[in-house]
Amino acid sequence: MPVEFIGMIGTKPGSETFHVPGPIIDPDYTRRFARAHEDAGFDRILIGYGSGFPEGSQVAAYAAAHTERLSLLVAHRPGFVAPTLAARQFATLDQFTGGRVAVHTITGGHDAEQRRDGDYLTKDERYARTDEYLGILRRTWTEQEPFDHDGEYYKFEGHHAEVKPVTRIPLYFGGSSEAAYRVGGKHADTFALWGEPLAETAEQIASVNAAAAAAGRIDTPGISVSFRPILGATEELAWERAERILDKIKGGGGGAFWSAKKAPWRTPGQAPENVGSQRLLAAAEKGDRHDRALWTATAKASGAGGNSTALVGTPETVAQALLDYVDIGVTTLLIRGYDPLDDAIDYGRHLIPLVREEVARRENEGSGTPAPAATEPALSGAAR
Repeated sequence: MPVEFIGMIGTKPGSETFHVPGPIIDPDYTRRFARAHEDAGFDRILIGYGSGFPEGSQVAAYAAAHTERLSLLVAHRPGFVAPTLAARQFATLDQFTGGRVAVHTITGGHDAEQRRDGDYLTKDERYARTDEYLGILRRTWTEQEPFDHDGEYYKFEGHHAEVKPVTRIPLYFGGSSEAAYRVGGKHADTFALWGEPLAETAEQIASVNAAAAAAGRIDTPGISVSFRPILGATEELAWERAERILDKIKGGGGGAFWSAKKAPWRTPGQAPENVGSQRLLAAAEKGDRHDRALWTATAKASGAGGNSTALVGTPETVAQALLDYVDIGVTTLLIRGYDPLDDAIDYGRHLIPLVREEVARRENEGSGTPAPAATEPALSGAAR
C-alpha cells in the first residue's frame, strides 16, 4: 500500500527559528508554498487551526486555485460552526476543487484557547460533542432524504443538503488521550499522532485499533505520524544543522505555534494541558535521541506545543527512519521543516522519492515486478 505524504503550509514565512514582520496573510508566499508542495510530490497539505489564524477553508480554497492535483487537509474544531453548515461548506469546497478535500478534526486540548472562540465546555464534554458532530457530518454528506437529529449538543429538523462531496471526504483525527482514542477510533479514516519513539507509537496504534474495535468497526483507521526532518549531505552536517536550529529555538526569535504572543495562557515551565504535548515532553525527559534518528530536543526547547520532534540525518537515514514507522503500521507521514518552504522543496528532491522507492520495491517483490531506480541530485544549501 502506498504511503501518503502530507505537508503543511502557512500564509506567511516563519517558524520556531525565525520571524518575518508583516501581515499574517502574504498571498504570493501562500501560493508559492502550496505550489512547492505540489511540485515536491506531496499528496496533501495541512492548513492549521488557531483562534487567531486565518480561516482554514478560505486558505484551502486559495491554495486549490493555484494547484492542480494537491489535496487539502483542513484543520477544523467542532463546536464553533453548526455541523450541518460545516458539512455544506466542506462539500462545496470539495466540489469546486474536484474532490481534493479532507477534514482534520481537532477537538481542542487547551481550555483558554477554546474560550478565545467562546467555548466553555470541559475537555470530556468537548469530545462528547465531537462524537455527535462527526456523526452529523457523515449523515449530512450521505443522506438523500431530509433527516432530524435530537442529541445532547445539536437539535434540528428536516435538514437536507443538496450539495454533496464528489466522493467520500476523508476524516482525519488528532489526539493522544483516552477520549481521543475513543472518538477518533470510532470516526477517523486516519488517526494522527505526533512523532514519538517507535515503542510508544506502537502502543498508541494499539490503543486506536482497540477503540475502533470497541466501536464495532471491522476495519482499522490509517495512522499518521508527524515529524520535522532535518537533512544534511552527511550525518555530521545534519547534526550541525540540527544544533543550529536548536540554538535558534532557544533564542526565542521565531514564531512557535504556542508562542507567548499567540498563547498567553502557556506560562514558561507550565505543564501543557493536552496529552500529546505531555507525551512528547515525557519522551524528551528520557533522552534527546531515540531509535534510528528521532531527536526530541526541539520538542523540549519549544514546549512541544505542536508536532515538534525531529528526524536528523542524511536523506537515506531519515528515509529509513520513516520506514521504521511504516513497518509498525503507519500509513501517512506528515513532514514539515524549520525552514518551511526550502525544506519542502528538499523533501521532494531527496526524501520522499527514497521512501516511495523502497515502498514500491517491497510491493514489487511480492509481484515480481522490479521497482524503478531513483536518482539523487545534490542537496540544496538549506540542507547542507
